[in-house]
Amino acid sequence: QVRLVESGGGLVQAGGSLRLSCAASGRTFSSYTMAWFRQAPGKQRELVAAITSGGSTNYAASVKGRFTISRDNANMLYLQMYSLEPEDTAVYYCAARRPQGIYDNWGQGTQVTVSS
Repeated sequence: QVRLVESGGGLVQAGGSLRLSCAASGRTFSSYTMAWFRQAPGKQRELVAAITSGGSTNYAASVKGRFTISRDNANMLYLQMYSLEPEDTAVYYCAARRPQGIYDNWGQGTQVTVSS
């Protein structure tokens, strides 16, 4: 059974930092592109950052320069977040897809709340 489990969310003041983790199990994700999405109340889910199996990354314009996505060889995915803003408040989801596929593996989400 494929599972993606996020952790590391919480409440932080504006300007602070958090590190999210995602533990993937049930298969080997080394060939998958993995990503972080977020969904704020009343808004659509949006892509925050993605990383391919080869390590290529892309970021939403709103987080570029503040967030860093990374992965290791143990099926772990990370999102280091710096200079957090109230606008970053959302539920953050870990997701995975095969090359050329769609994101069809999702975690349950972790809440990030940034206070002003």
